[in-house]
Amino acid sequence: MRSAATNISSQDGPDAAAMGTKIKVLIAAGGTGGHVYPAIAIADALREQYDNLDILFVGTKNHMEWETVSKSGYDITSIWISGFHRRLTLKNLLFPVKLVTSLVQSLSIINRFTPDVVISCGGYVAGPVGWVATKKGVPLVIQEQNSYPGVTNRILGRSAKKIFTAFKDADHYFPIGSTKVAGNPTRKSLTQADEQEAYKTFEFENDKRTLLVLGGSGGARSINEAMQEHIGTLHDELGLQIIWQCGKRYYDQLRRDVNVSEYKNLRLKDFIHDMPAAYAIADLVISRAGALSCSELALTGKPSILVPSPNVAGDHQTKNAESMVEEGAAKLAADDNLNNTLVNLVKQVISNEQQLAEMSKAAKELARPDAATTIAKEVLELATKD
Repeated sequence: MRSAATNISSQDGPDAAAMGTKIKVLIAAGGTGGHVYPAIAIADALREQYDNLDILFVGTKNHMEWETVSKSGYDITSIWISGFHRRLTLKNLLFPVKLVTSLVQSLSIINRFTPDVVISCGGYVAGPVGWVATKKGVPLVIQEQNSYPGVTNRILGRSAKKIFTAFKDADHYFPIGSTKVAGNPTRKSLTQADEQEAYKTFEFENDKRTLLVLGGSGGARSINEAMQEHIGTLHDELGLQIIWQCGKRYYDQLRRDVNVSEYKNLRLKDFIHDMPAAYAIADLVISRAGALSCSELALTGKPSILVPSPNVAGDHQTKNAESMVEEGAAKLAADDNLNNTLVNLVKQVISNEQQLAEMSKAAKELARPDAATTIAKEVLELATKD
């Protein structure tokens, strides 16, 4: 057991005898916001609970974590890894080389940083880092966001000391007794924006309805196509203020095709950096149904139209969306029919004050605002054991 004693901000944290020595936490997360933002939320909660802490992220240089983690105030290092495609491609031919390289890099990072605990929040980067950690005897903690776990976390789960899930259904894919349903960690800052300042941020008026359109960090083709088709109706006929996050790969083409200058109250974004402000003024959100998106909608209490992606393992986005719909927090829209249903759904919900209020209340009742704190507490306890 570690010795000495100093600061800790939570009375329910690790044993008092463990509070003096610096704790080192290595966090592996990458690829999408669904993996990266929960990881950052856990890191923030760790900092709140323990003062003498050193946190290092591991990611890849060609994905969003490389910029996002640094902007959140954390150090990040990289390994060279990517996914394995089901069809024969040049990238697949490189995969064995990348895998071996990533294992060597992960070993080097762990030997150099000497973490007390490693946290896997998913993505390809978590595989090599988590595997090396278990082989080195470093305790591994997994945070699984979805009801159907990704392949990386399913493999790592066999050797993990603790697995935190967001949905009870995910427990079936991990060893019995190793899981705890904690919810998805979300950023506290999402609920801390000043509403009037948020309107100023987007140069909107506070007496008009605002529609927030989210396609995930990479954008969503079906949502973008439906928005492009009906932007005139939504903006001109319904009189909505619109924040439309379309994704970096779609942005340049959409900016040309939509002719943004014609729409005074449209804000087309490749990526929204000030999400707290966007959520603060949104009356209705159109979104994919990833686990993190659903958790953020619950935390912020935003009524939503959920469009599950058909291109995910286990169709887990549909399961996520159906849970939200059953509780009265959202409406469900099929991806392949969105172009035909979008306008009517938006009109039906956003023009009904009572329905908006009821959906908002239902969403808030689904929130687990303490998920990151719960996970951080147990991570610290694990890190300070013999």
